Amino acid sequence: MATGWVGQDGRGVEQRYREMATESLHGVSPSYERLCLGVADDRAMLQRLSALPRAKQQPNLLLAATRYLGGPIEPYPAFAAWAARRWDDLVAVMLARATQTNEAARCTALLPPLARIDGPVALFEVGASAGLCLYPDRYAFRYTAGDGVHLLGESPVVLDCAASGPVPWPARLPEVVWRGGLDLNPLDATDPDIARWLECLVWPEETHRFGVLRGALDLAREDPPHIVAGDLTRDLEAAVEIVPDDATLVIQHSAVLPYVSASGREAFGRAVASVAARRPTVWLANEAPGMLSESDERLGQGVRFLLSVDGRPAALTGSHGDWLRWLG
Repeated sequence: MATGWVGQDGRGVEQRYREMATESLHGVSPSYERLCLGVADDRAMLQRLSALPRAKQQPNLLLAATRYLGGPIEPYPAFAAWAARRWDDLVAVMLARATQTNEAARCTALLPPLARIDGPVALFEVGASAGLCLYPDRYAFRYTAGDGVHLLGESPVVLDCAASGPVPWPARLPEVVWRGGLDLNPLDATDPDIARWLECLVWPEETHRFGVLRGALDLAREDPPHIVAGDLTRDLEAAVEIVPDDATLVIQHSAVLPYVSASGREAFGRAVASVAARRPTVWLANEAPGMLSESDERLGQGVRFLLSVDGRPAALTGSHGDWLRWLG
């Protein structure tokens, strides 16, 4: 077993890939699980990855770049041999791209609080990527709970979610009159190459996610959101000035804050508070437990996401929007 290969943050690259295999991929993507375990045991591969910046060492980026270049993901020896030959090409893709999945199915967590807002809503997503979470009014939702199946909306894009707890079931879809956001690197859903990259980010065995992604991209192409380039730690207040003031502003984000420093997260929180002091605002954060408050970390032990509404914990959620447990 390889040991000692450490990224710039002091965390072992080996540990990073082994945890990805055992905590995220196990039971979901066997091919990726085997590949990540292979990397974790491959001294040469760990040495190569350790030379990259921390953000570029992540498993999902390596896996997606491999598929983008048409490389094998199994068996592991075939991947290792191919990666050794094509390492410069792999690095070029990994340095140029990011894991901007922006999973549309995460709308299953955002919908219950969104649907409770009276009147028109202006959605502003931080870390919007291609903006696929900005269409909760265009998707169909199918929640499976202990009391039966709850259906809402009509759309070719159906988002499935296993729900539990005292969920405030929506009676209607939100009335979205404007949609846009902020991202360091906004993605154009009309660009075929970007669409192909986003497909490479979907794990191979999750065929339903491919269908959702393609349908969501079609919706984004029909009605493109207004996404501007910027940094959430300093550009939020200026960016929301373009949002119509005759609708409730909803600032939402999912799986963004782990990429931001602690001081940056504090600056972002202050910016949201400043915006909310000037106009009606709802803040929906679907993030790793502890990203907004250290005291929230205990609520999400063993899970990947905690939904907060205006800073208050509301639900535990699946990383791909596939389950939801509302907190009582």
